[in-house]
Amino acid sequence: MVSVIIPALNEEERIADVIRHARASVLVSEVIVVDDGSTDATFETAVSAGAKVITSTLLGKGASIEDGLRVASGDILLFLDGDLSGLCDDLEERLCRPLLKGDADFVKARFQRAAGRVTTLTAKPMLQTFFPELAGLSQPLGGVYAVKRVLLDQLRLETDYGVDIGLLIDAHMLGAKVMEVDIGYLDHDSHPLEDLGDMARQVMRTILHRADKYGRLSANHVREVEEDERHEEPELKRFLETLGGSDAIALIDMDGTLVQGRFVRHLAERVERESQLFRWLDNPAVSDAERSRRIAEVFAGVPKAVFQEVARQMPLIDGAAQAVVDLKRMGYRVGIVSDSFRIATEVVRRRVFADFSVAHLLRFTGGRATGELTISPLLVDPEGCRQHEVCKSNLLLHLWQKVGVSPFATVAVGDGPEDECMLRAVGTSVAFEPKVPWVAKAATHRLEGSLQGLAELLPRVEWWAAAARM
Repeated sequence: MVSVIIPALNEEERIADVIRHARASVLVSEVIVVDDGSTDATFETAVSAGAKVITSTLLGKGASIEDGLRVASGDILLFLDGDLSGLCDDLEERLCRPLLKGDADFVKARFQRAAGRVTTLTAKPMLQTFFPELAGLSQPLGGVYAVKRVLLDQLRLETDYGVDIGLLIDAHMLGAKVMEVDIGYLDHDSHPLEDLGDMARQVMRTILHRADKYGRLSANHVREVEEDERHEEPELKRFLETLGGSDAIALIDMDGTLVQGRFVRHLAERVERESQLFRWLDNPAVSDAERSRRIAEVFAGVPKAVFQEVARQMPLIDGAAQAVVDLKRMGYRVGIVSDSFRIATEVVRRRVFADFSVAHLLRFTGGRATGELTISPLLVDPEGCRQHEVCKSNLLLHLWQKVGVSPFATVAVGDGPEDECMLRAVGTSVAFEPKVPWVAKAATHRLEGSLQGLAELLPRVEWWAAAARM
């Protein structure tokens, strides 16, 4: 019913245990070991353990698997590595039952072991780029999996370490039902570092060949995947990972505080859409979220490069970059928070050397804005600001509740009415050249002309860290 195939090269220490484990399953009708020219006692040990042992016709894991298929008789093929230990008692049943029940055609093992270096540095990034629908698999290169014979006969096998990832991609693209099944903890010998380079090259080549075969090896495809990633990325998770362990955080508004003027006005002037923009800019008749979406629609069709160029060319406020560097030297993690577009805040972030930025997300297709906008979830909180649906002060709740930074160890810098709630909420705030009197009143400090003196107005982080430990 189930044929177990074990490609093996110098696995005399563990191969017998793997064979005995497989033979103990009521589902397994035969165990085939394909020896890849071992120089130890792998061949003899496998024979003694009760396996059918053959010698591979060609050096390489993929070639060994193909040789095993030629002699296997089962309708289901289960592949195991010869160096495994810690196998769960029902491993064969867990992997094969979904195939027997018709729930899957291809079952990969998911096990509690950190992904290897080739998986982390090569396979997963390339899958995310060319086959993002498979990037969620925890062990895409794992050699423990079960496949229906009828499916496997339609697939082409690579002869080397690319065999496992090649079969996975081909099966998926053929429309097979691919499933990942948890098999608990699994111990697996690590490959020497010198072997990993060859493995990585073979895996990379296989993924590239498949990307070409299925029409995904193009700049347009890569851009579309990147765009989907930006919109599907769990922003809160990324945000928490960036700021985990921070003692103090400084949030700085972008428009009018770090850069002169407003980004959307500069952009509208550049693409000659001022009249369309001014219809919605600061329009009190619509909600904050709706206003942001309408402004995004104004720039539909504008190339992404233009957004980036405008953000790169906007004049910085005097002392902006130095102020950010000074705050970082004091121990603050510095972020830009804006109701503008993240494609702009990220450019400005890099110009002033800040650590992160939070803003709304525009969608681009074919290198041009579609007019669609994703409101930043970090600026929305049903338990947050009572005045505004979308508010910079809501970001503070995420900082305090999820990152664990004290409200008194959070500082904010802004200039306009949209910054008022944020300035009022923190322990220390600075109104930089405030546009209206009530913004100045909302802040604990006021700064004019240059950001050069910003650091002098803020407490040192060591004080907050010491207070938190008391």
